Amino acid sequence: MELREEDKSRQALFTWGSNSYGQLGLGGTDDARAPRQVPGLGQMCGMVRSLSAGGGHSAAVTDSGKLYVCGQNKSGQLGLGHCQDLARLTLCTAILDRCVAKVSCGWDFSLILTDGGHLLSFGSNAHGQLGNTQRKTSSVPKLIRNVPERIVDVAAGLRHSLAVTESGQTLQWGSGLASQAKRFCQVGSVPGFYTAREPCPVPAQRGDRGYGWLSGCYLCSFCVVAGELHGWGSNKHGQLLHSEPFVLQPRRMDGAAFSEEKLKAVWSGWSHLVAQSETGKVFTWGRSDYGQLGAGVGSPCAKSPEAKVTCKPPLRPPQYPPSNLLKFLSFALQIACGSEHNLALCGNTVYSWGWNEHGMCGNSDEDTVPAPAAVSLPASGRVELIGCGAGHSMVLCAGPSSSG
Repeated sequence: MELREEDKSRQALFTWGSNSYGQLGLGGTDDARAPRQVPGLGQMCGMVRSLSAGGGHSAAVTDSGKLYVCGQNKSGQLGLGHCQDLARLTLCTAILDRCVAKVSCGWDFSLILTDGGHLLSFGSNAHGQLGNTQRKTSSVPKLIRNVPERIVDVAAGLRHSLAVTESGQTLQWGSGLASQAKRFCQVGSVPGFYTAREPCPVPAQRGDRGYGWLSGCYLCSFCVVAGELHGWGSNKHGQLLHSEPFVLQPRRMDGAAFSEEKLKAVWSGWSHLVAQSETGKVFTWGRSDYGQLGAGVGSPCAKSPEAKVTCKPPLRPPQYPPSNLLKFLSFALQIACGSEHNLALCGNTVYSWGWNEHGMCGNSDEDTVPAPAAVSLPASGRVELIGCGAGHSMVLCAGPSSSG
């Protein structure tokens, strides 16, 4: 989501949750169970316009196209030319000659989309997720050269990557989904995009082109095409809304699960999904043992007859399971998913729910949050952006702040 141009007032970034590597940008490595303000935002080149986070690192892009990073850097996923962790947001000087449009963080790697439609990658390449033939990690951003045309969107999964070209072709690379694909491939060989180390076209269903949203998670990939959700990969927790344990090729999900609503966006955790329709309705489905579907006891949405709660993950993928309908979050302005927790911005209030072992739900304790609950931010101002890493959360506010 991009920052609105009006109100270029001072920004304040708040982070909380897991902080083993300094991914909260607070200057230390202690976890934070409630939002704390990140220092030094006023010294950035421009205003922050987007946030992204991975397994243990965080990234922010400014409106001047500069990239700032912090956190785990064992595999060079911060792109700074070394492999030392950093607990403060630091300018990535290796790409000062390029204007960054978007950054997407995987588990231990990062992808950059420039305003010219080029892709760069850095970090671990153990699974080919950097999109080049080399098998080493890279601590500096390198151009991904084998792309057929200009790229308009990119998404990093756990150990695989996705991109969309301007003509609507979906590309995938990295072997993060390959082992399960091989296990469940009954006839013939596994499609090439599961094992590719360079961008490889993903077959479009019925020749469909064009997209609305991309998302890559633990063992699945998703894209929205003309209001319909398509998915492929593991279906262990029913996240693909099909009966098979693994879906080899992109397949459209049954629109009945979404009350025939046209979807405009999808977000994915490790094994759960959140989608929003064009009318603003919010659906959740998949694994639910940590409250990540947000329909727990006491939730306003649990009172809805459409909401169905699964307390434990199913032993086998159910056939066409219904999606939870979170009426409470209708017309959410933004949504973000961590590995097993979520954030949603409704009006000027941030809600969190799901796994909370490191305090990533921001409610000052570490108990699972089964239903969307408001997060208390330490300063007033308009909430502009939200973001999630695997186990941490970020919120950007514009307006009054207590420190720079």
